[in-house]
Amino acid sequence: MEPRISIVTLGVSDLDRSTRFYRDGLGFPEHEAGGDEITFLALANQLLGLYPRDALADDIGWPDQKGTPQPAMHGFTIAHNVATRAEVDSVLRAAEAAGASIVKPAADAFWGGYSGYFADPDGFLWEIATGSGLPVEPGSG
Repeated sequence: MEPRISIVTLGVSDLDRSTRFYRDGLGFPEHEAGGDEITFLALANQLLGLYPRDALADDIGWPDQKGTPQPAMHGFTIAHNVATRAEVDSVLRAAEAAGASIVKPAADAFWGGYSGYFADPDGFLWEIATGSGLPVEPGSG
């Protein structure tokens, strides 16, 4: 298997709200492959999918998971690396203005970088970070 990820799909509670958050609030461009039932957002070399949780449970073949609440902690984070501390602060402010909750304000990190976390409207955690050795440009990972 080639070591890459093509699409990360988030099971969301309100597709319209999540689409507005990512598209309008964070400025992620909508990809033409989406439609009324799923939103795809174009990232540098992959797509971010937004799909209603119950529809995702059906697609996976887990109908008993329909109607279950979002977990308090999903057990993973999505990282967005930037070049400077000022960019970390700017992205966190933009996310908060778009409706995100700041979970951890930006601060020096134990690993030598600078990072903070926000939660999207469904509680998915994003780390915004800068630091030596982190990939910033598409394809630099």
